[in-house]
Amino acid sequence: MMKELNLLDGIDLEQTLIGALGISFKELDPDKVVCEMPVGPKTVQPMGLLHGGASVALAETAASIAAALNVNPETHYPVGLEINANHIRGKQDGVVTATAIPFHKGRTSMVWDIQITDEEEKLISVSRCTIAIVEKRKDRL
Repeated sequence: MMKELNLLDGIDLEQTLIGALGISFKELDPDKVVCEMPVGPKTVQPMGLLHGGASVALAETAASIAAALNVNPETHYPVGLEINANHIRGKQDGVVTATAIPFHKGRTSMVWDIQITDEEEKLISVSRCTIAIVEKRKDRL
């Protein structure tokens, strides 16, 4: 069952990087987020392989949405603080799937492990993403 993302209420995801890259959400749980991204003209580099930046964008999206599921959207919001990635295998077409699970879920920061795999569950990329949990203030938003 997919949990509602109150944090994204009123946001047209098609007008964000999520929409531009064709990212879709398959599982939304406070301890696991799974999303997919097609590998094609919008996500490959000039040599026809999945662009590392697209993989990192997918990984940070999974981590950010996962963090959002763990905060009160009326009082806090997640912000990417740091991400690293190791690209293991190239991919020319099809779909990649990112799975984010927590290493640490704290009050002011979270650290997520993200594995990106292909349709055969072969590892494409691994990332670790640190998310800051920021308190909403009228002078910030």
